[in-house]
Amino acid sequence: MSLLIISLDVTIVNVALPAMADDLDAPVSGLQWIIDAYLLVLASLLVLAGSTADRIGRRRVFQSGLALFTIGSLLCSLAPSLEWLIAFRTIQAVGGSMLNPVAMSIITNTFTEPRERARAIGVWGAVTGFSMALGPLAGGFLVHSFGWPSIFWINVPVGVVGFLLAWRFIPESRAEHPRRLDPAGQILVLTLLAALTFGIIEGPSEGWSSPLIIGCFALAAAALAALLWWEPRREEPLIELRFFRSAPFAGATLVAVCAFASLGGFLFLNTLYLQDVRGLSALEAGLYTLPMAVMTIVSSPLSGRLVGTRGTRLPLWISGVSMALGVVPLIWAGPSTPAWQLFAGYLLFGFGFGMVNTPITNTAVSGMPRARAGVAAAIASTSRQVGSALGVAVIGAVVASGSTPADQAGWWILCALGLAVLLIGHITSGAWARSTTTRAIPTQVPA
Repeated sequence: MSLLIISLDVTIVNVALPAMADDLDAPVSGLQWIIDAYLLVLASLLVLAGSTADRIGRRRVFQSGLALFTIGSLLCSLAPSLEWLIAFRTIQAVGGSMLNPVAMSIITNTFTEPRERARAIGVWGAVTGFSMALGPLAGGFLVHSFGWPSIFWINVPVGVVGFLLAWRFIPESRAEHPRRLDPAGQILVLTLLAALTFGIIEGPSEGWSSPLIIGCFALAAAALAALLWWEPRREEPLIELRFFRSAPFAGATLVAVCAFASLGGFLFLNTLYLQDVRGLSALEAGLYTLPMAVMTIVSSPLSGRLVGTRGTRLPLWISGVSMALGVVPLIWAGPSTPAWQLFAGYLLFGFGFGMVNTPITNTAVSGMPRARAGVAAAIASTSRQVGSALGVAVIGAVVASGSTPADQAGWWILCALGLAVLLIGHITSGAWARSTTTRAIPTQVPA
């Protein structure tokens, strides 16, 4: 249920963007911030939430996240202006950061047999597809009937029920040796992501050579350098850089960034295309994207079974090829493009995206000590949110630079990201890549 409201929030908000733009007089950059303010705070706090849950109790942090996310959703529905909406989205994000990595840690500590865990993660991934299916339809209906504030209402009952079910059924668990907090690392991560995204989003309006934008990119580079210098010197760092010596883990992180950048950019660009270029209503736009969501539901459990029986390489091959080919019919799409051409692209892209989640998550937590499950899962979740934020920022920057939502440049970028999933997945899933895990994590225990 936590994954449902987190994923539902993304698809619902994307459908409502044109209505928000009209009601709040928001420019393209304002629409980007509605999405990315949430994603940036979420990405910045996921690792902290995972390690905090390992320390003080996973159920306790999980329930706190549900409560805060529900309150933030209610506040978003009451936002009187663009600025207040963006502020309330950050409250949502603080709560959301306590949900997915903690829930995945709970699953990892419950399902200890590798094949059983892979299948459980496949079912977990199928919820993403279900929320993608429900999001556009529910969002389109709500926006059409009650206006954009109503899209946040749906999180309230789901959050309340999830809180009660967690209290009733989830046992409390902690890591045997919880990690200490790393405030300096936390500040550096937030500075890096915020400065980089701000530079990309505001670059078209401020000018790419303006002192503000150059300063943002310089600050991001400095924060990255400081992070790489600081973290290895910490006994218990915020980000376990040694995990990245494992080629499969590093590959899963890069694949997650590419795949979710493609998804974030796809949803953002496709929403503007369907409603601004084709002139569809929010409800009609939601119905158009239903095939993509259905294929994600179908392929997610299949991916779990393939990972359990064949490993991660085959699902990553299928994912990269399908996501890249799914974008191709949209590259030349215009106001009168036949619907079947769009549906073909949505089907392929949805199938490919559904195949990628289980390999990412399974690789992130497999071979890692279960005591660090929260941290490993949080890093994987962080890479997803960073990818989504960058996808929205980059594609939005292409649109804001003078291109129309139907411009080919944005779709070509998304196609390239799909091919990157294929290439990185191939390189980091072979025998050599697997051998690097043992060297990177010498203290691992069977998982």
